[in-house]
Amino acid sequence: MFEFFRKPGAVPEAKASAVGPLTAGVVGRMAAIQTAAPARWTARDTVSLTRAGFQGNPVGFRVVRLISEAAAALPLVLQDCERRYEQHPLLTLLRRPNPAQGRSEFLEAVYAQLLLSGNAYVEAVAAPEGGVPVELHVLRSDRMAVVPGADGWPSAYDYAVGGRKHRFQMGEGATPICHVRAFHPLDDHYGLSPIEAAATAVDVHNSASRWSKALLDNAARPSGAIVFKGADGQGTMSNEQFERLQAEMEMHHQGARNAGRPMLLEGGLDWKPMGFSPSDMEFHKTKEAAAREIALAFGVPPMLLGIPGDATYANYQEANRAFFRLTVLPMAAKVADSLAHWLSAHVGEALELRPDLDQVPALQAERDQQWRRVMDASFLTEAEKRVLLGLPRVPEAE
Repeated sequence: MFEFFRKPGAVPEAKASAVGPLTAGVVGRMAAIQTAAPARWTARDTVSLTRAGFQGNPVGFRVVRLISEAAAALPLVLQDCERRYEQHPLLTLLRRPNPAQGRSEFLEAVYAQLLLSGNAYVEAVAAPEGGVPVELHVLRSDRMAVVPGADGWPSAYDYAVGGRKHRFQMGEGATPICHVRAFHPLDDHYGLSPIEAAATAVDVHNSASRWSKALLDNAARPSGAIVFKGADGQGTMSNEQFERLQAEMEMHHQGARNAGRPMLLEGGLDWKPMGFSPSDMEFHKTKEAAAREIALAFGVPPMLLGIPGDATYANYQEANRAFFRLTVLPMAAKVADSLAHWLSAHVGEALELRPDLDQVPALQAERDQQWRRVMDASFLTEAEKRVLLGLPRVPEAE
């Protein structure tokens, strides 16, 4: 696809990410997951939060996928102050940023990194003759470190993998790294992720799930008690009687295959059922409240996740519209603006990349009303109407 970037007669070059050699020889390792002790909170680093809040939590996993997939599916338009481009080398690059990823996969990785770590790093593989990069790669945020300069701004970025490190030097003009970060009030170089703000709710939700699992598998609380009273009035069983009763219980009344089997009790044995106390039932409400807090930290209406007890929106359609308007579009506009500013330095012309709101089904009713209101405004000129609708201005000659 990028054959036109190569000079005639030149030896074909293998285009690849600068950090590719670092990751090529590294064998993936699975870190040991320790069982959380009571009142022990997950460490507030990117790797720990990702494992606890994304890989190990269904609510966190779903909200990240929901936002990143919705934002990656938004149609993008490229334009300058005079026209909107239907064909452009940057649009060609975004359709296939690298051999391993298409447009949706690439943008989904950018949005997911931003949600999970508060930072997204995109590397540009520069063309030998300059101009439009030949490839774009999303780099893992947990492996990247900012190298501040004397003036406080990043002078370089270090990408470390398995004891090896590659440094991206930053300077004036076109730079190899585009750093998109969320707002952090207490950090000058790194962003604050939603999953860090929801870390306490993630720990509560995971702890409630582990408690429920232990209750099902290990009988953390017995469902009932067998009371023994002998013929002579004594309440003590012999060792032989106790071992026999225990063996029969394990063989005939435990496990999924024995669910619902009636219990046959001999003389002197009586079954006393035991139910959940009100404090036990609070665990279910606590888990739902934690799930709601996780969703709200990411900006996803709980109604879209099927979490009960949320009546903020009248129906699913309103919740979906609010989700796009308040969460998806601001993030997509932020990332698109950063990519456009960064790639414009490579191209050498000022370009604008933004979501096309007219092609978002969730906003169709709003856009129809806006178009109708603007077109019916007789006191506006055609140029002013185009500005209000986000369209490039038409040259005076036309």
